[in-house]
Amino acid sequence: MTVYLLRHGQTEWSENGRHTGRTDIPLTAEGEARARRAGELLADLRGDRPALVVSSPRVRALRTAELAGLAVDEITEDVAEWDYGDYEGLTTPQIRETVPGWTVWTHPCPNGETAGQVGGRAAKVVDRVRAADTDVVLVGHGHFSRVLVAAWIGQPAAFGVHFGLGAAGVSVLGDERGVPQVVRLNLSH
Repeated sequence: MTVYLLRHGQTEWSENGRHTGRTDIPLTAEGEARARRAGELLADLRGDRPALVVSSPRVRALRTAELAGLAVDEITEDVAEWDYGDYEGLTTPQIRETVPGWTVWTHPCPNGETAGQVGGRAAKVVDRVRAADTDVVLVGHGHFSRVLVAAWIGQPAAFGVHFGLGAAGVSVLGDERGVPQVVRLNLSH
C-alpha cells in the first residue's frame, strides 16, 4: 500500500506567506497549471493502480484534485489545514511583531489548533490509511501534510518542521519491510 500526498496548488495567500487554514482561497492561474502538472506526475507514479482519493473540503484542495484528474471518493475535515485561529490570514513576520520567535510548530494559535491537536488528526488519518486495502491519495495542505509525514514515521507533530512541501507538490509514503518510510518528498513536474 502506498500513500500519495498532493498539496493544493498555489493561491495568492500561499504565495505571499499568509497562514491559510479555514479561509477558502481560489487557486491562482499558476496554481491551476501546477495542479494539472501534479496530476501528470501522479499518473506517472501510480500507473493505473486504483486508489482511494480523500480530500480536504477547502475549494483549493478540491479544485487541485479536479485539475489533477482525480475523482474524489471522500471529503473530510480530517485532512484540512491547521486551524490558525486568530492568526488566519497573517504572515509569520506579522505575528512576530507581538509574539517574538513565534512559529506554528512551537507556539499556540489563539482560538485555533495546537500542534498536538493537529498531530492527533494526522495520527487518525495514518491509522485509517494503513487499514485501507488500496493505495490512498490525500489531497490537502502544507502544514497538515507535513504533520502527517511526521506521524507516518512515528514522530510528533513538531517534527513536521523538517519537511518542505511546495504548492502542488507530491510526496509518497510507504513501508520498507514493515518500517514506515518517506519514499519521495515534494516532487513537482
